[in-house]
Amino acid sequence: MFILLWAGLVLWGTLRACSSCYGLAWCCGELSGHVHLVMGWLGVVGNSQGMFILWAGLVLLKQNVCQLSFSLLVFFRFDFCAIDSEKRPSENLGQVLFGERIEPSPYKFEFKKKVDCKPVCTKSYNTNKPEDKAHLDFLKKGMLLNYQHHWIVDNMPVTWCYDVEDGQKFCNPGFPIGCYVTEAGRPKDACVVNSDFKDKDTFYVFNHVDITIHYHVVENEAAGARLVAAKMEPKSYKHTKVEAPDCAGGPMYLNNKFSGELKIGYTYSVQFVEDTHIRWASRWDYILESMPHTNIQWFSIMNSLVIVLFLSGMVAMIMLRTLHKDIARYNQMDSVEDAQEEFGWKLVHGDVFRPPRKGMLLSVFLGSGTQIFIMMFVTLFFACLGFLSPANRGALMTCAVVLWVLLGTPAGYVAARFYKSFGGEKWKTNVLLTCFLCPGVVFADFFVMNLILWGEGSSAAMPFGTLVAILALWFCISVPLTFIGAYFGFKKTGIEHPVRTNQIPRQIPEQSFYTRSLPGIVMGGILPFGCIFIQLFFILNSIWSHQMYYMFGFLFLVFIILVITCSEATILLCYFHLCAEVRHHTPSYSATSTSVPR
Repeated sequence: MFILLWAGLVLWGTLRACSSCYGLAWCCGELSGHVHLVMGWLGVVGNSQGMFILWAGLVLLKQNVCQLSFSLLVFFRFDFCAIDSEKRPSENLGQVLFGERIEPSPYKFEFKKKVDCKPVCTKSYNTNKPEDKAHLDFLKKGMLLNYQHHWIVDNMPVTWCYDVEDGQKFCNPGFPIGCYVTEAGRPKDACVVNSDFKDKDTFYVFNHVDITIHYHVVENEAAGARLVAAKMEPKSYKHTKVEAPDCAGGPMYLNNKFSGELKIGYTYSVQFVEDTHIRWASRWDYILESMPHTNIQWFSIMNSLVIVLFLSGMVAMIMLRTLHKDIARYNQMDSVEDAQEEFGWKLVHGDVFRPPRKGMLLSVFLGSGTQIFIMMFVTLFFACLGFLSPANRGALMTCAVVLWVLLGTPAGYVAARFYKSFGGEKWKTNVLLTCFLCPGVVFADFFVMNLILWGEGSSAAMPFGTLVAILALWFCISVPLTFIGAYFGFKKTGIEHPVRTNQIPRQIPEQSFYTRSLPGIVMGGILPFGCIFIQLFFILNSIWSHQMYYMFGFLFLVFIILVITCSEATILLCYFHLCAEVRHHTPSYSATSTSVPR
């Protein structure tokens, strides 16, 4: 179980470090007479062929002006509109760890002030110039791969809502930078939404957005209002007058074989709509309800419960039938000779508590596993209660890191207590391994991936100052707390065993195939993995797609089911190994270690 959790942490570190750059946004949740609206989050991410380029980030309070912001680095390569005069806000630790980068943008508007086809900037290109041609080629590649803009207002994603099958409405937290019609005349991706997109081998640029801000007037607050929804609709216009656009022309197209001069004017429109039906506390509902994942989540829960019931039935059968029957037969023995004729798990009762050959590593894994287990449980519990909602950018990761740092004491205590029970005497080595082995593997993996991101110039690369801060938290807080826990653990007496250990180790008979270590690990990992594979899919999909994972209620429930499943699977496998007269400690922690892929 503890190896499973540690392996999951290693997996997360690898995926996060390998993921491409992105950013997110923050802002305030109240609109007042002074227009304290913070508008945020513009960027680009690819969602095709595993290509992920960039997300973006957010807004600043600028007197009565609303601003959008976006992350730079790869974003500027698309040659979209930019601004250089604004200072970027700072991110918290969780945002930096997730690679969120925030930069200002030129989109500005005031609360409750309607904007119609306001120009942002105009980009001019000449294919005879190598630099301009490179910009156009990169833009066409982004449209071909269906790269996405992502915006956030008041820490809510600006959604593009459109009708899907069965009359349902799907709200996508992003919209493409453009689309492509193939040489055969088949529209790809977002080109299907407009019948005017019909020219063969042609790209259509979404250079205009209609933004609709829904707000709810708050009672008993002077001139106050709260943002409850933000929606947009991408459009394409070929502005004939770039200085005074009217957003009434045909689509902005770019033939794949185009050569010459081209001007792309970027514009936007904004309107504010009062909504009395949506409360601020439930403003995420319209997004979550449109997601098709809820039914799948309930199916996952039912699947996990079936597995738990199956394992519980097997454990109950063993306890009520096998053990009860064996104990009853043992109590009916008339002589010691009859008892000596017994076989199975009773023959190794004097050897199962023999100190393991690698008690040092086992105790270290138990200590580190305890630390990670408590961290995960507390983090998911608070997230389930709503304290770590997606609206609090970076709060989830910040909470996890802080908890891991502060939980060094139970890690050191558990490792020291078990190591002392195993008869170990190298307490310094035990404490140092507890402090540095598992965290060191994760950090080394993360650091190597971060070096690669640094070399590629990715904005997801962690700054050097943040690395120093993490090392300071590790060495200055976590390590001393681990030593404190180990001190109290070694002061305690060792765990007393219920039976005396035999002086001479019993020889282990030849094992059948299914009682060997490798088949046991495989069989022990299948059932717990079956409980979490659907949740694991959504989590990994969120990491790779740089999406917000918000189903913490489902995740916490599945986590509890996973703990129960791992415990019961371990009980079963340990019992089968004891019946085969295997006294080693390995099945107790390796049986379910394959539940999460490494």
